[in-house]
Amino acid sequence: MNQEQFKNAVFVHKDKLFRFAKRILVDDDEALDAVQNVMMRLWKLKDQLHQYKNVEAFCMQSVKNEALNRIKRDKVRADYVDQYQVVSMTENTVGNTKEIILEMINSLPEKQRLVMHLRDVEDYDIDEIVEVLDMGESAVRVNLMRARQKVKEQLTKLFDYERTRVYSDKK
Repeated sequence: MNQEQFKNAVFVHKDKLFRFAKRILVDDDEALDAVQNVMMRLWKLKDQLHQYKNVEAFCMQSVKNEALNRIKRDKVRADYVDQYQVVSMTENTVGNTKEIILEMINSLPEKQRLVMHLRDVEDYDIDEIVEVLDMGESAVRVNLMRARQKVKEQLTKLFDYERTRVYSDKK
């Protein structure tokens, strides 16, 4: 299969593949990356594509698998990071609360980290954050709420762990 045949058989479906990937992954950049990876793999397999009865269906299945693999990989990473954070934070003493909170903020996803830092550390107003980050006001508020929730959950876990450790040492 030459480049022109590949373009007519596979590349014509790129917009449909992108929309499908976006439906699964939600994020435009992730969806675009997924489609690009699939296109690269399909180009490497271009000489075997004639084996498939429906190339479009094969492409859609490939994009679905790529998207699901990305979700699974991100979940594994997030689980590892969460687990690592709890372990590393419990090694610190609760007396270092400010440093621990700053570590928690630094471990947040980028948008949440930036919004929380600007609001709670730098004391910016919501309107100023909207300007600085070029985000909508509702997006800033949602990211701030989620960031605070995550930090609160992590602090609660840490303090609960410390409380059980202190009380179990007294027995």
